Amino acid sequence: MNLIVLTPDSEVFNGEVTAVNVPGVEGPFQILKNHAPIVAALDAGKLEIKLSDGKELHYWVERGFVEVLDNKINVLVQKLKESKDA
Repeated sequence: MNLIVLTPDSEVFNGEVTAVNVPGVEGPFQILKNHAPIVAALDAGKLEIKLSDGKELHYWVERGFVEVLDNKINVLVQKLKESKDA
């Protein structure tokens, strides 16, 4: 799956991933390969990205949206900062 994470100022991430956990407004959820198409609002919370090599990236996001279509994930957020939490 390809993931792009954008803020109003920059492209934070663009690459292949195996899973993404997002803080949906109705609760957190996970996106895996072949996820059904969806557009969902995001609340403040942790964005977890699992890379193909097994590494994980963790960010704290403030409000935004996620779109999933044909194994392409776009995450658009107002603010984002790297989190050291694993």
